[in-house]
Amino acid sequence: MKLKKPLSLGEAAGFLGAKPVGNPDMLITGINEIHKVVPGDITFVDKEKYYDVALRSKASFVIINKEIASPNGKAFIVSKDPFRDFNKLTQHFMPFEPCSERISKSATIGENTIIQPGVFIGNHVKIGSNCILHANVSICDHSIIGNNVIIQPNAVIGGDAFYFKFRNGMENYYEKLHSCGKVILEDDVEIGSGCTIDRGVSGDTIIGKGTKLDNLVMVGHGVVIGKNCLISAQVGIAGKTIIEDEVILWGQVGVSKALHIGSKAIVLAQSGVSKSLEGGKIYFGSPAVVARDKWKEMAILRQLPDIWEKLKNL
Repeated sequence: MKLKKPLSLGEAAGFLGAKPVGNPDMLITGINEIHKVVPGDITFVDKEKYYDVALRSKASFVIINKEIASPNGKAFIVSKDPFRDFNKLTQHFMPFEPCSERISKSATIGENTIIQPGVFIGNHVKIGSNCILHANVSICDHSIIGNNVIIQPNAVIGGDAFYFKFRNGMENYYEKLHSCGKVILEDDVEIGSGCTIDRGVSGDTIIGKGTKLDNLVMVGHGVVIGKNCLISAQVGIAGKTIIEDEVILWGQVGVSKALHIGSKAIVLAQSGVSKSLEGGKIYFGSPAVVARDKWKEMAILRQLPDIWEKLKNL
């Protein structure tokens, strides 16, 4: 998330009631989770095993729960609870904004776009021209919809990210990380009935130009899907995964978080993708492997009972 007006390190630390380490006049220009940071951003880390990732990242500022030496010109805010302080910042700069109308007055809608009965369009949404939004579609705040986009009934675009921190103490509970990213649907995208596309935690969830989603597809926070992909029914894609152009995921494929699927890869139905996949190949199984290798393995397994009977008779 980019800030409309830069915030100094000293101002941010004062707002959080925490200790700044570094030049207090350094300017923060964005707030992002660790996977999306660019120079000028502030992020957070609250576990020592992730310190190195944060320190080597492009973030200029880190909210951290331990005072350490500053490498590469980075500045810190030393906090007792970085997760909660990161939430304070994002909620301050992008708070929840109630909407009492079916179509928010702050939304913009292009020419020749058709809005069917029961559609909700939230605050600061931008919708292009020649789109069709079918009955009971929900477009949540800050979503951006391109031109010639079709969204089938009951789809939800821009719901909150599924991102929680477990609090282990007197009362165990999950604390929600506030979502301040958005969803972007590029031109010529089609979204099937009942699909759910979550907004990014701090970056954007992007569906590329010409990509088509079947019914009941779940796209997690911060996922980036390339151009002209086909995503079949009941596919689930976990947060922060990147899918390149012209990928096909057939029905009920499950994709784990933060993976990379290369261009023109095809994943056959009911496969489970647990690691990144090279482009240009066909995959099958759980965990998904090159389909031809999996079929050979299955053929050999089918022969095991006969092999066992022969061995018993030796």
